[in-house]
Amino acid sequence: MIRVGHKGADHVAPGNTLESFRAALDAGVDMIEFDVLPLDGGRRLVLAHDLEDAARRTPLTLDEGLDHFAGKAYAGIDLDVDLKLPGYEREVVDGLHARGLDSRALISSTYPASLRLIGRMAPGLRRGWSVPRAQRDYTKSLLLAVPAYVALRWIRSGLPAKAARALLRGECEALMAHRLLVSRLLVQRVHEAGGQLYVWTVDDAQEIARLEALGVDAVITNDPRLFAPEPVSG
Repeated sequence: MIRVGHKGADHVAPGNTLESFRAALDAGVDMIEFDVLPLDGGRRLVLAHDLEDAARRTPLTLDEGLDHFAGKAYAGIDLDVDLKLPGYEREVVDGLHARGLDSRALISSTYPASLRLIGRMAPGLRRGWSVPRAQRDYTKSLLLAVPAYVALRWIRSGLPAKAARALLRGECEALMAHRLLVSRLLVQRVHEAGGQLYVWTVDDAQEIARLEALGVDAVITNDPRLFAPEPVSG
């Protein structure tokens, strides 16, 4: 199972920062997920989850983040570049290609049109369709938890068929699904269609173990220290 650090290691150090990326690396992740957000009307691309996140600090620019990941320390680490909005696909694709990072990168988005555009720009660059589209995890809100769970149950019922269609049509190579959308049927349909299933965001060791046993390809967590250590071969 691919071990993915969400925003680096957001529960160890503030996400989308050099400190968070280093913490994920120290925890032994296979992949680091980070967010790319446009500011100033799209004139500036930064590593931030949302405007509130960007306002709390001085975020890294996309170029600064990619330069960092091009360093030797991250040579064995894959990247999940999560596009928060459409409209800057070319800049991200070109930035990855210029640093030789495209061979170990996956670009994820909740916008299928962005993924289709990237497919035309850079055939062979892996893409992940992220579901559902939400600014935050509403299941953790006292006011919105109930409607959020109802909505997730409805999405969950139709997702295996929708995911299979998207994969078979070549619209993406992976599905990035909220943990409450994952079912044995979803795992089966994604694999039958030749895709990979990434699950976000899982911050419980027992749940990580359950998902691994279910056969998901990757788990994304805010605390990569939760991943069980790799067994030592004798």
